Amino acid sequence: MTTYKPLRVQSYPKLGEKVTQDTIYWKNYKTAVQIKEFGAVTKIDFSPLSPYNYAVTASTRIHVYGQYSQEPIKTFSRFKVPAYCGTYRDDGKLLVSGCEDGVVRLFDIDGKGILRQLSGHTKAVHLTDFTSDKYRILSGSDDYTTRLWDIANSTQLLSYSEHTDYVRCGTTSKLNPDLFVTGSYDHTIKVFDARTDSSVMTMDHGQPVESVLLFPSGGLLVSAGGRYVKVWDMLKGGQELVSLRNHHKTVTSLCLSSSGHRLLSGSLDRHVKVYSTTTYKVVHSFDYAASILSLALAPEDKVIVVGMTNGVLNVRHKKQAEDKVEAASKKRRRPAYRFFVKGKDYMPKQDDLLVSKSVKTYLKKYDRQLKSFEVSEALNTVLQPHIRVKSPEVTVAVMQELNRRGTLKSALAGRDEKNLTMLLSFLIRHIVDPRFAPVLVNVADMILDIYILVAGQSAVIDKQFVKLQELIEKEIDYQEELVEVLGMMDTLFATMTAKKEAAAPERKPNGPVDGQEPSVTMEMA
Repeated sequence: MTTYKPLRVQSYPKLGEKVTQDTIYWKNYKTAVQIKEFGAVTKIDFSPLSPYNYAVTASTRIHVYGQYSQEPIKTFSRFKVPAYCGTYRDDGKLLVSGCEDGVVRLFDIDGKGILRQLSGHTKAVHLTDFTSDKYRILSGSDDYTTRLWDIANSTQLLSYSEHTDYVRCGTTSKLNPDLFVTGSYDHTIKVFDARTDSSVMTMDHGQPVESVLLFPSGGLLVSAGGRYVKVWDMLKGGQELVSLRNHHKTVTSLCLSSSGHRLLSGSLDRHVKVYSTTTYKVVHSFDYAASILSLALAPEDKVIVVGMTNGVLNVRHKKQAEDKVEAASKKRRRPAYRFFVKGKDYMPKQDDLLVSKSVKTYLKKYDRQLKSFEVSEALNTVLQPHIRVKSPEVTVAVMQELNRRGTLKSALAGRDEKNLTMLLSFLIRHIVDPRFAPVLVNVADMILDIYILVAGQSAVIDKQFVKLQELIEKEIDYQEELVEVLGMMDTLFATMTAKKEAAAPERKPNGPVDGQEPSVTMEMA
């Protein structure tokens, strides 16, 4: 009786990752440092002056960290209710924050007490910022109002009530001290001028606005809300330039790189996307363990800090030149060549006794099931997420083996809605892959034959069948277009070849050249 031979899984060449300058730049960061905060991190703001400390607002505290410190170097804890939006002034000497009780508090970075308490809002304040002249504070609240305060006199200068829902984000212009922007859950972004009694510009984002950002030049405005990041031209009356939809959950935060050439967005989908500000295409992406609420980038892009809903602060430091030198010096030395060839040329002697060690072959789970003719269980095994996602070639190899045995149809039959959904998802993902298409097209044909009678009983299954049909039709259209293009290219190549042959001078192998007498060759006997 012959022994069972394990299933041979065909190896395919791996597609290499496209390495760009952005990939090299943004991967040049150390392993992240995790710092646990007291609650969800709602705001991170870097000081504009060296040594570029950053303020982290979480729960009822605002912690100030140094770039390389894992413990706060200063704490502001004069809050009985959650604090929001701790923001530095341009000179790095003052810090302002909102609060759940509607009071705006102003702190001295070098002191401990509260310098000012600005009361006027009736609900939580989620927006605070300094104007560029450093003497006024902007605030926005859940009471739908936006207010401007004078720092010296602790008095309210202006109040706007144009929004019809919570005001959750905003920013001030660095070029004009009277200009500021607010975003609200009423889907609108409004531009205000402190010299007028009403807004001077309104833009409809289409989703509750979570974050707004002005470019340093003041000509472009970026807004984030829902799954969208939108760019507006301020010089053309708020005209929408670009609408980006690269996240699959709400975008919560925005920031610019130090050069202004890259835009970063953080989302509840646990991703940070990096966009080019010239093409507005994603050039890099970071993955995190939890949903992202806040994001900040240090001057010169030396540190990326991300705050998450689980209260974890994720800090990534950029690698310096000395770090690379140190890593190279610590690199483990590999064994010499003679270590690997040691004993290779040994010749056994007459009295030597050879003891061979038997090597036991361990079968994988699907091989054991195939050996026992458990075809349905073997297919279920290779449809598990850790195999079908990371090693789809194993799943396809088992399907091919079942088809060779003639048991594929029985393995596909008798599946409930959950297992059939899993199988259809695998087909949708890989059926147009040239490596797997010959096998998976046959599998799809069998599934249609088996389950055509139960169509219409499950909305989820019907939706997947429709998606599979659209995918195949789209692939057929691509193939038809490709055949047409190949036909046109063949025609062009044939025409070019004919022209070249016509342009070449005709040669007479033994004839005279035009204008000359034919030469006579005499052969001596």
